[in-house]
Amino acid sequence: MRIGSSVRRGRGRPTALVTGASSGLGLRIAAALAAEGWMVAAAMRDLSKGEALLEAARRAGAEERVDCRKLDVCDEEAVRHTVREVAEDYGRIDVLVNNAGYAVGGYTEDIPMEAWRAQFETNFFGLVALTQAVLPLMREQRRGRIVNISSISGRAGFPGYGPYAASKFAVEGFSEALRLEMQPYGVDVVLIEPGAYRTEIWRKGFEGIHAPEGSPYRRELEAVLRYSQRTAEAAPDPQEVADAVLRVLRAPRPKLRYPLGRGVALSLLGRSLLPWRWYERIVRRMLK
Repeated sequence: MRIGSSVRRGRGRPTALVTGASSGLGLRIAAALAAEGWMVAAAMRDLSKGEALLEAARRAGAEERVDCRKLDVCDEEAVRHTVREVAEDYGRIDVLVNNAGYAVGGYTEDIPMEAWRAQFETNFFGLVALTQAVLPLMREQRRGRIVNISSISGRAGFPGYGPYAASKFAVEGFSEALRLEMQPYGVDVVLIEPGAYRTEIWRKGFEGIHAPEGSPYRRELEAVLRYSQRTAEAAPDPQEVADAVLRVLRAPRPKLRYPLGRGVALSLLGRSLLPWRWYERIVRRMLK
């Protein structure tokens, strides 16, 4: 089931599969790839939300290169079917952009285990399932790029976002190992590590925060949310992330990690150089 499909004309052309493409970073990345000349299989859970992507591609004169596909990354059978179908339709998959994800927030004691498991099902296990499904094709092609959209939270855990940070730390470790495994086969693995950008993940995260009445962490969580809200309001345009993905795909030998966003590089440098207690003190001060 798809919309905006031009499979017949796109067969044999460089092809990218992008997950979570109906909004946010995924939408920007898919539209940018189409504008650059890629055939884009844009995967999303709800095809009715694909119109925003098609409109963005239409403005770039690239609507005919966007093929929206229904996919829930937590459904392993659907993942295998979609990858097989895209490969058959286009004759190739050159790039996989693992972008599908969301953020679970709250203090650890307040977050039910099912929320932790759901966070990992989408952010980590779904990513692994997509990767496993494309690897045989890329290995046989002896070329390909897997771009995993991680986060600054995959390098630095922040209070109130434990499940999200844990899932992104898992993506980071997985990507390091996978990059070494696939180098002999001509497949590059890259991590994009955005800081705060103006996307739907903030609104959805605020709406789904775990903050039960009477929680002993209520005051601390409110401080975290105030800080997050200020950060979201001042966040830069997510087009920067899409542009970074294009740079990665143009690079003959891409790096493993690409941290992006306002203050991200400085924050990571400070975290690596400062004594840990100093870093903790800085975080606590920020939350005041």
